[in-house]
Amino acid sequence: MDCLEYPIVPVPKPRMTQRDVWQKRPVVVRYRIFCDEVRNTGLVLSESDSVVVFQLPMPKSWSTKKHVEMNGKPHQQKPEVDNLLKALMDAVFKDDCKVWHVTVSKVWGTSGKITVMSPETRINGKIKNGTTNK
Repeated sequence: MDCLEYPIVPVPKPRMTQRDVWQKRPVVVRYRIFCDEVRNTGLVLSESDSVVVFQLPMPKSWSTKKHVEMNGKPHQQKPEVDNLLKALMDAVFKDDCKVWHVTVSKVWGTSGKITVMSPETRINGKIKNGTTNK
């Protein structure tokens, strides 16, 4: 099993109320579509030692120079990384209380995607195909 990339734009888990069952707020609809997309791709996380990287798309309003400069750099604004992880774990697990260790980061990218590396893919800090783990 290698480092797996899923071309899914990450979406944070919104605060939800009972009202969201019948009132279709856009943020909740977007979250539910995200969960369906994750389930349909067959994304898998292990209970421990998974590494998840959320790549969030850069705004189209940014200049080409800024796109080049920010590609792969840390994403240090909203959405918060814990809300992105909550949404992903809710989509993957029925009961995510068994998960006890996950390393998560978020970076800027040209498009949205989720990269997952599970313990089986890492051997001494390297991916099985020989490229170093960043």
